[in-house]
Formats: sequence, structure tokens, C-alpha cells
Amino acid sequence: MNDDQLLRYSRQIMLPQVDVAGQEKLLASRALIIGAGGLGSPAAMYLAAAGVGQLVIADHDVVELSNLQRQLLHQDSDIGRPKAVSAGDTLRAINPDVRVTPIEERLQGQRLDVEVRQSYVVLDCSDNFDTRYAVNAACVRHKVPLVSGAAIRLEGQVAVFNAGKADSPCYHCLYREGEEADQTCAENGVLAPLVGIIGSMQALEAIKVLLGLGDTLAGRLVVFDALTHEWRTLKLGRDPGCPTCGTQDA
Repeated sequence: MNDDQLLRYSRQIMLPQVDVAGQEKLLASRALIIGAGGLGSPAAMYLAAAGVGQLVIADHDVVELSNLQRQLLHQDSDIGRPKAVSAGDTLRAINPDVRVTPIEERLQGQRLDVEVRQSYVVLDCSDNFDTRYAVNAACVRHKVPLVSGAAIRLEGQVAVFNAGKADSPCYHCLYREGEEADQTCAENGVLAPLVGIIGSMQALEAIKVLLGLGDTLAGRLVVFDALTHEWRTLKLGRDPGCPTCGTQDA
């Protein structure tokens, strides 16, 4: 690290759990963020500010006026632009150290596999189950840790799925296909700060995964009720019959 970097990250480096070695590890890391919306905005912004060296942000959508209430990566001047491109501009402005790769498409198939395989951690900030199942399956195949978040109305949740550990469940263990109907903010609404809270927690868990710091939420689901400000932690077990991870080698 040069002198400017030592100063930029000095408050993190002061932490004995991070130190110079940890900061250098972050700078050498690559995170894949699926979705540049309400959750992806705070998640990506904090990862960029914290010095995660390479961020790949994938979103096939364009910025709309209704996004600006909660998607802080974008501004009025970005309306009509691809979200991934707008996000890249914002993240580079936050931290020029970070290499940002915008992907203006819905990641799927071989391209999804390639991007997941090259990443140290994946953050699922999407808003539909088809994407979540596909991203989870790719993370299981390549044993890449997955930080999953969701927020709707006044409730949010965060979990970490680490396919590299034999006893860790995957997203499919928690939600079976066909059991959950997609619920979107466009149909149900969402309070703006809620996505900030959940997305920030995703960034926190991703950094903990990258640094091997403390206890991550692997094997746990944290649920937040913004109306009552209550947090619940549920233990998750691996489902031996899971069609995604049940047949994977330990």
C-alpha cells in the first residue's frame, strides 16, 4: 500500500482484527454483486469504501425515477442509464483504488458460472427467486461463499451460505422452488432505510468472509422487523435431500 492508501484505510487498519495484512487482503479480493438496486447500493458502496479491490456489479435494468427513493448508487441525471454503468461511476467516485466491472445483463448460464468462479464472495442483492436459485446453485458448484439479503415492506433478512463447509446449508435448503412467490417492491413497497440496513449488513458479512473475521451468519438467518425494531436469529441446518447441495461432496 502507498501512503494515500494507508491514510484512506487507517481507521480499519487500526483494528487489530484487520491491521495492514487484512487491508491488503481486501485490496486483493474480488466480490461479485448481483443487483445494483436497493440492497446492492449500500452493499457496493461500503465494499468500495472499505477497499475491496475488485467489484463486479451485474444488473440488466435501467435507472427509473421510482428507484431513487432507495437506490443510492443512482441520481436524477442517471435516469435511463444502465444501472450497472451508473453504479460503476458512483463507486469509482467513492474510491478510485477500486476496479469496477459493470455487467449490463442478467447473469445466467456459463457467464454466471465464470463470474462466480472468479470471485472470493458473492452478494445476492437481487429481487426475484429465479435469480437467487441460479446464483445459489453456481456458488454451490464452485464453493464460493454467498451473502444473501432480501427486503420488502418493513421486513428484511440476511444469511450467509458457505458451500465450502460440509455442514453449511445453501439457499435452496431454506426456500424450496415453488414454495415462495416472488414479492417485489414495485408491488408491495419498501421503506427506504430498510434496504440500507440490510445491504450494509451484507457488506459487513462479506468483509468478515473475506478476512475470516469473527463468526459470520453461516448457518443462521437474521430477520429484522423495522416496525417493531426486533431482530430474530434462526438456526439453519443443511437439508440432506436438497436438490442443489444435497448431492455435493463435502
